[in-house]
Parts: sequence; structure tokens; C-alpha cells
Amino acid sequence: MKKILCITYRSWASEIYNSLSSALPNLDFKIINNKADYDESIIDEFNPDIILWYGWSWIVPDRILDKYMSLCLHPSPLPKYRGGSPIQNQIIAGEKISAVTIFKMGKGLDDGDIISQSILSLEGDIKDIFKRMSDLGFSSTFEIITNGYLLREQDHKQATNCKRRKPSDSEITIHEIKNNTAEYLNNKIRMLTDPYPNAFIKCKDGTKLYLIKSYYKI
Repeated sequence: MKKILCITYRSWASEIYNSLSSALPNLDFKIINNKADYDESIIDEFNPDIILWYGWSWIVPDRILDKYMSLCLHPSPLPKYRGGSPIQNQIIAGEKISAVTIFKMGKGLDDGDIISQSILSLEGDIKDIFKRMSDLGFSSTFEIITNGYLLREQDHKQATNCKRRKPSDSEITIHEIKNNTAEYLNNKIRMLTDPYPNAFIKCKDGTKLYLIKSYYKI
């Protein structure tokens, strides 16, 4: 029986894992849903055929990558937007179409061979994007597990990188208001709804006004 080890701490990835487990009852799934339950020894004890690291934010040791087929899901059209906070960095850059990319993990950051890439709309709220991402992640992974896969090397010359956003980056400053469009500000607000640090404005008394919903007219 094929063994699939699923590791994450994000709810959208847990939804993918649970759907896969239900859809493929003939396979042996082990699902770890939070970092507190993760220990490297679990991997060797379970001895999986495939490890899914969807939504995982920590470095996976080379020993694990060399021994086990390890797949990751990245919400960008790799090789573009490698790195942290890819959804937020694409939205704030004005991108409207992205991709759900599943790739074989390599030694560098998001630089492994691509297995599948599906178009992902970046319209709507974060929860809408997560739902589409989860649906595409499930269907793509189901296809990979049941029908196999081919690997396609990334065009590293086309790679772009982005940095993980910090809570302080959620501030909307007077400079931003004066120098950007309503569309830009709306994008910043909608990309920072829960579970991310919400967009905010610093007020005169030192308090913060949090902005979780907005719209604009052309």
C-alpha cells in the first residue's frame, strides 16, 4: 500500500489533505496539521512513498529530500515569485492571474522541477483565493498520485524572488495614500484579511485603525 505523509500548519493545506484521504481510501495517509506535532523521526518511522509539504515554512533537511520524494505547493507561476508571501506580493504588484504550482522540492528556495501548474485567479478576498487554491491543489495532487507525473525543470533565468512580509508592512501610510491609486490601496486591504496581519492606519493617539473591507469606483 502506497504511503503518503502530509505535513502542514495551514488550514487550506489541511483541507487538501483531508480531501485526498477521503478520495483515496486505498492509500495509507498520515496527516500532521501543526508544527507542534511534527518531529523528523516520524518520517523515518512511517517511511512514506511521498511527502507533501504544502504550506510549510521551515527548511526541510537535505537528508529528507535525498531519501524521500517531497512535493510542495507554491501559489505562483514559478519560477516567478519564489519566496515568502507570494499571494500578497503578487496582488500588491497588480497581478490578477497566478498559478498553483506543484513541484519536487530541491535544495534551493522554490527552485525544484515543476510537476503541474494550474491557473489561479487572484480576484476576491483571501478566503476566496484560498478556496480556489485548495480545490486546484486537491485535483492536481489527486492526478499526480493516481496517474504519475513528469518533471519539468524551471527556467531559472526567468526567476524572480519576493520576501516574506512583516506585520509592520501592513501599515498604510500617508505617503501611500497620496501616491497610489484606489485600486492599489484596495488590493493592500483585501490581501491582508485574516489570517494575515490586517492593514492598518496609525492614528494621532498612537492607536491603530484596522481596515478589513474596502471597495473603489473607477
